Amino acid sequence: MFDEVTLRLNVDPLILGALKEDITSEDVTTNSVMPNPKKGEVDLIAKEDGIICGLQIFERTFTLLDPKTEVIFNVTDGDKVKKGDKLAKVIGDIRVLLCGERTALNYLQRMSGIATYTNSVASLLKGTNTKLLDTRKTSPNNRIFEKYSVRVGGGNNHRYNLTDGVLLKDNHIGAAGGVANAIKAAKEYAPFVRKIEVEVENLDMVREAIDAGADIIMLDNMSHEDMQKAMEIINHKAQVEVSGNVNKENIAKITDLGVDFVSSGALTHSAPIMDLSLKNLHPIE
Repeated sequence: MFDEVTLRLNVDPLILGALKEDITSEDVTTNSVMPNPKKGEVDLIAKEDGIICGLQIFERTFTLLDPKTEVIFNVTDGDKVKKGDKLAKVIGDIRVLLCGERTALNYLQRMSGIATYTNSVASLLKGTNTKLLDTRKTSPNNRIFEKYSVRVGGGNNHRYNLTDGVLLKDNHIGAAGGVANAIKAAKEYAPFVRKIEVEVENLDMVREAIDAGADIIMLDNMSHEDMQKAMEIINHKAQVEVSGNVNKENIAKITDLGVDFVSSGALTHSAPIMDLSLKNLHPIE
């Protein structure tokens, strides 16, 4: 869950922005059928199996519209749910329930979809010492939600943003004039507490990265044979990450390498949403 400070500083502005996107001046449909306040309730129902995630954000969407809105949950983030399960009941002004419905569901469906997909990928690494990582391939303005969803699904977060760590990729290396130059420059500039990670594409780059003192070496889009040779060259002198078009269909092929990390942009950019719905809205006394 997000703490209150994080919610107020980093989450609420994003939710409010999403609500403003959906309601530029008024919800004309709701105001047509419900011109006056009236208390009601609606059920949150799972329409498919999956890992639920984002309940706090779902609730916050409604309470930002009206603090008196109440959400009674039957599940918590990370729970496995089944099609047809009643996950929660939302109680409040019917106008608020209608205005907030789509935005609240958009967050919950997206976050639950990421958690569900991540869980299916992470399960393929069970029994190994390899950690599953996400990437920065996230939806603009949704990174905080998507990276949280990865953790709920059983994955781990790579750096949060460009300030969070040094990762020398191909274009950084090209700009610096080579692997050794890039690592040297990073060591001279970055705070000493930062590890230096470098992306390599062939065995010559692996050797250069080791000689230059890289802390983490990312094997990017290399063949399985070359990755095996790279592991022999590195020989525990640095931590090793595998990256490059890794997804649920091919991740099992690298489990024999003994790498420390495998990163997958698919966790956030290719996870399908989880189908959820608000149903049975009705007035109550």
